[in-house]
Amino acid sequence: MGRAFEYRKARKLKRWGNMARVFTRLGKEITMAAKAGGPDPETNPKLRLLIQNAKAENMPKENVERAIKRATDKDTKDYKEVVYEGYGPHGIAILVETATDNPTRTVANVRSYFNKYGGSLGTTGMLDFIFERKCSFKVAKNPNISMEDLELELIDFGVEEVFAEDETIMLFAEFTQFGPIQKFLEEKGLSIISFQFERIPNDTKKLTPEQQAEVEKLIEKIEEDEDVTNVFHNMAIE
Repeated sequence: MGRAFEYRKARKLKRWGNMARVFTRLGKEITMAAKAGGPDPETNPKLRLLIQNAKAENMPKENVERAIKRATDKDTKDYKEVVYEGYGPHGIAILVETATDNPTRTVANVRSYFNKYGGSLGTTGMLDFIFERKCSFKVAKNPNISMEDLELELIDFGVEEVFAEDETIMLFAEFTQFGPIQKFLEEKGLSIISFQFERIPNDTKKLTPEQQAEVEKLIEKIEEDEDVTNVFHNMAIE
């Protein structure tokens, strides 16, 4: 298996521990997608997939409908996607994705977490050489489509890794191929369970258990912030 597979396996061991936090994150993403491309999932491909993500996380239907409705509410604040980059303890690269209605508040909070837990917030783009941006899809297996045939067809869309995982298929590609891959999968009649944009590190750094615990304290603190949607790092997880 490739880097994307190994990184995903490690991240699966450390999921969001609070369902309310998951629903808050998904709600923001749904509202932003509905604002950008319209509230109808039939004509808004990204919204359609985010609704699938919500189903995969068992987010109540009324929460999804409320998030879509917020997109048309005049009083709803605009969320802006902002990425923050820095180094945690022991030189671990940490990239923080946020969706915020107040970047001034968010950057102050994120900086304070880095400072308090032995890290430092850096400048935008400083970690571009460490992380590669990918899109991933989780697709239900179709007994009428062989893995071999599917892999051959997906090569044309720049898919780099395809592997079976229980009763599903995982695939990773450059994030710029997100739209064409979604269209192909849907036209092929494959059921997309969920999707993600991920940052895969080119290399990971191994720490002692004590050092790893220090970094995890910082990551956990960052993840507690309601403006944070994703945290990526290059620490090897045993």
